[in-house]
Amino acid sequence: MQFGICLLSVVPCRKEPSSTSEMVTQLLFGDHYSVAEITESWTKIITAFDNYECWINNKQHTKITEATFTKLQKEVPVYSSEFIHSISNKLTQSEFPITIGGRLPFLKDKKISFDNFVFGFEGKINSGSEKKSAAEIIATANLFLNAPYLWGGKSPFGIDCSGFTQIVYRINGYKLPRDAAQQVEIGSPLNFVEEAEAGDLAFFDNEEGKIVHVGILLDTERIIHASGCVRIDRFDHYGIHNTDTKKYSHTLRVIKRII
Repeated sequence: MQFGICLLSVVPCRKEPSSTSEMVTQLLFGDHYSVAEITESWTKIITAFDNYECWINNKQHTKITEATFTKLQKEVPVYSSEFIHSISNKLTQSEFPITIGGRLPFLKDKKISFDNFVFGFEGKINSGSEKKSAAEIIATANLFLNAPYLWGGKSPFGIDCSGFTQIVYRINGYKLPRDAAQQVEIGSPLNFVEEAEAGDLAFFDNEEGKIVHVGILLDTERIIHASGCVRIDRFDHYGIHNTDTKKYSHTLRVIKRII
């Protein structure tokens, strides 16, 4: 089996091996994966963080050794907590930006070194082993305000509802699955909206009862979520009341406590 790592700012991951196929998620810098299949132009991967199957272009696939993959699996992850920060490739003497939530593998003394790669990073970081408070989760979520909605997105330049919750929680030491329908399966359910606290996740369904949306509660009356853009709206036991349209946009299904 082969293994790989993302060494670009953001890499689109497709449902099928085609550049016109639906983007279902993204890799951020430092995300590693195992390889399930390789075609002439595309590589089918399984992401290590959330076991997500998708396709990336071969030009954006960087191989790593099995030993490096195993070390990454055992390493306590470190993530950039900078909204946007440059990282330097010491071998090519070049710089490029990485986004908040990007992983910094084997970071030591502001240097990343593994296989044949050496990078430098001097920004702020968060350890994936340190579970942060609800206040810190909310502070991270607020950094994404006005980030445009993008199906499958996970960066400040485009993000979907579950990508938003996953990245915010990831930076603060909590591991969530990728999609809202998967995220709803974890945590402890609350019986009443009045029991909700900042940092709880609220899930919303459609007419068929399918979970289609998720957001982070700021309190019992407000929610921050990705819908059009990352925004704050009113919230009650019916669902989300859009501040702009003055109408309900999402129907509440359940509130889950993660932290």
